Amino acid sequence: MQYFIDKDSVVRRIWGKADTVLFIFAGAAAEFALNKAVDWLYFTGKLPADPLGRLFSTVTYARQIIFAPQEEAFKAIDQINKIHRSVEEARGAQIPDWAYRDVLYMLIDYSVRSFELLERNLTAEEKNQVFDAFYKVGRRMGIPGLPANYAAWLVGRAQHLENNMVNSKFTIHLFEQYKKHLGAVRYALLKQVWLLLTPAAVRQLLPFKDRAVVKPVIGLYKLSRLISIDKLVKEALLPGEYKARIKALDIA
Repeated sequence: MQYFIDKDSVVRRIWGKADTVLFIFAGAAAEFALNKAVDWLYFTGKLPADPLGRLFSTVTYARQIIFAPQEEAFKAIDQINKIHRSVEEARGAQIPDWAYRDVLYMLIDYSVRSFELLERNLTAEEKNQVFDAFYKVGRRMGIPGLPANYAAWLVGRAQHLENNMVNSKFTIHLFEQYKKHLGAVRYALLKQVWLLLTPAAVRQLLPFKDRAVVKPVIGLYKLSRLISIDKLVKEALLPGEYKARIKALDIA
């Protein structure tokens, strides 16, 4: 059986562990809020009503595609296109091409950043594998203007961060919703993850002035995995209703 992503690809290792997926989720949560096209996510009302569930679903959907047989992955990607078209029809406008690229770019970036923060540095070949995985998604979606390789993506990523990020009224509201749904303690931890994980262009626009103080905690978290208490740590980072989803993120 042919799979969408080769079984030997590092992408499967990155997206097969709950902790790296949760960090990808965390990075995407910050950047979604700062993206100039976040108003599209507000149009349906789903994002402000349930920001954690909406973002969790986005990351989970990407993960399912990564582990699917090729034909099933194609069907899932086609379904994403269908959903987007229905939103565009309802609003009477088109989602900008750059907004689609932004989502792919952030999934590439936070896949690399999360794995390197929690595991080890990726080789050049492994970074190319991450790029290739999401390039395949973008190509199937028919997104124009995709870079041809990882080196070109680095240039495009920097340009998108410079041109498409803004601290808007949607940003402020969405961060307030994150705090409301997480609670003060979890939100404080999430802010620290953002400060460690996000690119400088994102950190500069975050609507708070905290300083990163938990970098040593990453080392303690790595130790917790060795003594098998990391499950308790992961479950403590999100509200109780997400425990089943967190558990399902680990793939043997």
